[in-house]
Amino acid sequence: MPTPLLPRLAIEEIAGWDEPAALAQAGLPALPPLLPDTAGLLTPDQIDAPAGWLSPNALVVLERRYLKKDDAGRPVERPDEMFARVARAVAAPDANYGQDVAQTERSFFRLLRGLEFLPNSPTLMNAGRELGQLSACFTLPVEDSIAGIFDAVKWAAQIQMTGGGTGFAFSRLRPAGDPVATTKGVASGPASFIDVFNTATDAIKQGGTRRGANMGILRVDHPDILEFVTAKTDPARWRNFNVSVAVTDEFMQALAEDKEYVLRNPRTGESVRTLRARKVFELIANLAWRSAEPGLVFIDRINQHNPTPQMGPMEGTNPCAELPLLPFESCNLGSINVARFVEGGRIDYGQLKPAVHEAIHFLDNVIDANRYPLPQIEAITRRNRKIGLGVMGWADALIELGVPYDSERALELAEELMRFLFHEAIEASAALADVRGGFPNFQGSLWDRRGMRRLRNATLTAIAPTGTISIIAGCSSGIEPLYAVSYVRRMLEGTRLYEVHPLFRHTAIERGFYSQELLARIAQTGRLTDADGVPADVRSLFVTAYDVAPEWHVRMQAAFQKHCDNAVSKTANLPADATAEEVARVYRLAYELGCKGITVYRDRSRVGQVLSFGPEEATQAAEGARCPDCASLLSLADGCAYCLACGWSRCG
Repeated sequence: MPTPLLPRLAIEEIAGWDEPAALAQAGLPALPPLLPDTAGLLTPDQIDAPAGWLSPNALVVLERRYLKKDDAGRPVERPDEMFARVARAVAAPDANYGQDVAQTERSFFRLLRGLEFLPNSPTLMNAGRELGQLSACFTLPVEDSIAGIFDAVKWAAQIQMTGGGTGFAFSRLRPAGDPVATTKGVASGPASFIDVFNTATDAIKQGGTRRGANMGILRVDHPDILEFVTAKTDPARWRNFNVSVAVTDEFMQALAEDKEYVLRNPRTGESVRTLRARKVFELIANLAWRSAEPGLVFIDRINQHNPTPQMGPMEGTNPCAELPLLPFESCNLGSINVARFVEGGRIDYGQLKPAVHEAIHFLDNVIDANRYPLPQIEAITRRNRKIGLGVMGWADALIELGVPYDSERALELAEELMRFLFHEAIEASAALADVRGGFPNFQGSLWDRRGMRRLRNATLTAIAPTGTISIIAGCSSGIEPLYAVSYVRRMLEGTRLYEVHPLFRHTAIERGFYSQELLARIAQTGRLTDADGVPADVRSLFVTAYDVAPEWHVRMQAAFQKHCDNAVSKTANLPADATAEEVARVYRLAYELGCKGITVYRDRSRVGQVLSFGPEEATQAAEGARCPDCASLLSLADGCAYCLACGWSRCG
């Protein structure tokens, strides 16, 4: 029988990690012994594991979603075995290029187990397993025909069963009421077909690990745009979709000049009617104030940066909008835990450089190791070889650097970091191309037109929200501020534990204001704003998402976008008492600063709150009331009155 990959004693000796105690704190049963068939090329002396390896939260997430399980749902692998499984599967394609697979496996394992880099969830879940689908996201075309629409429904089901998310642009579909020649009837429009996609997603439980996630996008100049943006005023509708409006430069110009813009029938290209841009924009902002949707996607800007314009225009994005993709494209994501590279009050770029190169190597290998759900996806993915390397732990890194999140210095560091990461990603991709060849669609690409060296990958960087992988890594999510400084975690059997950010705990102890009573007070809101006894400089350093003014959220997103060839997923958080006008300002600022899209979330806007109206608006919002601008009947939902004819709205 081969020697186990990493004996339990070796974990405790090398990492100082008490696995039974950690599992007990997380409320989990003991994991089974190491399985003999996971033995590989790695031995304990080849592993430099960090101290304090996995948090209780990380263990809960791994046990519930990532570790292999038996038929009874019990874990049959341990976390280090999962990392070994992933490293082995993703290193295997090196054999195709005459490279040292054993060395690559060791290097990938160190990177993963050191929590310096983690790939997107499907790679952690499926690498080295029968399913083998490793991509996070896909975009699918929705053609203007019944066959085309239901082909897309079928493809989405096949993808979601493997754990992938799907993005759709519905802008090609003819508007409601448009003639259908084959039946002599009329079309029902994009909104009715999104209902079909939503229902299909509802029926799919992605292997019990990931629930179906979709992005639905419609161009702002589509004749059905008002029905689209108001559809989710019914909270039961499109629950499996994020929705965004594809905003054009023409629309933004009309908005700036307070003019009308043209709606065009996508079937004929003909002008249908005009709407005043300001009304539509204010409606979108009002609805986003109310329920955090729709977001905006700046579609013309996205296509200005389309890396392969010879392959056609981009229409949509993945569910979190950090990946503008062509029809049938997929993308493989991974994030560097930048907090691991802060040393001596600075970012250690000397240590970060090899991690970036190894991460690019890893993500390129994923394209070869992947088992694609559709042949069309495999074909275009292999021709463009898009990857998206981003960062997580940014808020933690700023705290370690002593730099407040909402400061000019933080923006300078963000731009500096992303410039470095993008430059090194290009160098790493070019080095891979020297050995493996460039991506097949390089000729005619933006890289080719700019006279760049041949690259292995059409895109290289993307800032994803990171979600559960940041929990595994024990760091803050993506480039977001801290969610909370301290909070209460309820364990099994009613146990309550105060979770506190480790850097805050360290600071509080070092400066002499730490106490359980303080943690209890902070845990009520998660914030330091009302925590007596915390020095002002500490409060400014440990800001949370709702402490940061909305414009700083947008400016941080824009700083990272400057050196990111895909896009940046980030939420501009607003306090509960923010107004719809503030949402509108955030949306305008994102466009002005060069972002490719924007999402807002007003605190408690999705908790079924009752909106407040003044006397005049309350009277106007009565049943049967008419629009003050065009006299059409108003639609009412949860206190929001809006006009489907011209775009007028009033939402509190």
